[in-house]
Amino acid sequence: VFGRGGVGARFKARGQDRHYHLEIEFRDAANGARRRITFPDGNTLDLAIPAGTRDGSTLRLRGKGAPGIAGGEPGDALIEISVRSHSVFRREGNDIEMDLPITLYEAVLGAKIEVPTVSGRVSMTIPKGSNTGDILRLRGKGVKSQNGPAGDQRVTLKVVLPTATDPDLERFMETWRQSHAYDPREALRRAT
Repeated sequence: VFGRGGVGARFKARGQDRHYHLEIEFRDAANGARRRITFPDGNTLDLAIPAGTRDGSTLRLRGKGAPGIAGGEPGDALIEISVRSHSVFRREGNDIEMDLPITLYEAVLGAKIEVPTVSGRVSMTIPKGSNTGDILRLRGKGVKSQNGPAGDQRVTLKVVLPTATDPDLERFMETWRQSHAYDPREALRRAT
């Protein structure tokens, strides 16, 4: 009357999920990649890392966890992703940000220069009269999105003076300063 299975009845149970941690390169997270991973039991698996993967996200590999009990289905492998920081690029949503050092003459005269992006180098025009802190945008050169267009790359210009003093530049600036005086801190003084 009670329990039809009797002694020794077997119940199927799903296997437990197993949790793992994987550290990946910044560009692999942005562009997507394939990596071979080795589990503690020695089994290997080729893992597809989707473009746009974020730091702290979890990839689920169905059926790659602990085996099921009494013929139950296996659990899943849950792989938490850590994205290494990059020495040049920073991620803000799907946009990539970077600081770009430029010369004084590139800032004053304008220039066409090569700029690194997460997907390779591209040519970018520095407008005449550019200044430190100016932000230029490279459309579609950010992180590839899983459900929309790629983000942009925002390039913040940083004018860098030569490390060695140049007497010609000093003489020119002395002459130029006398006929083109201006005060970039005037608005700051008025505000304080």
